[in-house]
Amino acid sequence: MPRLHRHRERHVTDRIGWLRAAVLGANDGIVSTASLMVGVAAAEPQAEAVLVAGVAGLVAGAMSMAAGEYVSVSSQGDAEAADLAREQRELDTEPEHELDELSAIYVGRGLDPALAREVAVQLMDHDALAAHARDELGLHDLNRARPLAAAGASAAAFAVGAAVPLASAALVPAAAIIGAVVTTSVVALIVTGALAANAGGASRLRGITRVTAWGAFAMSVTWAAGRLFGA
Repeated sequence: MPRLHRHRERHVTDRIGWLRAAVLGANDGIVSTASLMVGVAAAEPQAEAVLVAGVAGLVAGAMSMAAGEYVSVSSQGDAEAADLAREQRELDTEPEHELDELSAIYVGRGLDPALAREVAVQLMDHDALAAHARDELGLHDLNRARPLAAAGASAAAFAVGAAVPLASAALVPAAAIIGAVVTTSVVALIVTGALAANAGGASRLRGITRVTAWGAFAMSVTWAAGRLFGA
């Protein structure tokens, strides 16, 4: 009798939650901090002023990302909790109706009505709320709201991204700050775009083009604003 080999499949969706927060945080850290520093350097070419702006941008941006992500994901969690509470009430008061509802879902997915009913009965006997949460509400462990994890990932990723243009500005003379910040930021965006595309199973070229084009545009606009107001 042939031996059966069990293996654990890994899917892109397994990492979609943290990947979204990390990529958004890192890209925002690079683009917003680099743009801020380029704009300040265009208006006031003193190295100290540019570095202070970069540090302030890093700290403020990381805190803003954490707060925004926490509030956003907490709101998602509140909505999920409300849906689950309502579903539990319906299971307590109308179990037959809920059984019919779950059976209809499985029929809609292609099961024979008798088999769909049997599957629904067995799943509801095992964990009725989990069955309805998964198959009626579309709530899975992979996409459940985790506010603290999302906030921490966003803040950390932002800080790492923002450190790239900040470090480059600290290592060059004042006259070379704009060139150094733009160059290192574009390289960092290429790297994060490629990593994100790789982790998400998408085209590297598309991922790189998407982030670098928007990053370059943002730095160009803030440079122009700095020149205008500096003049």
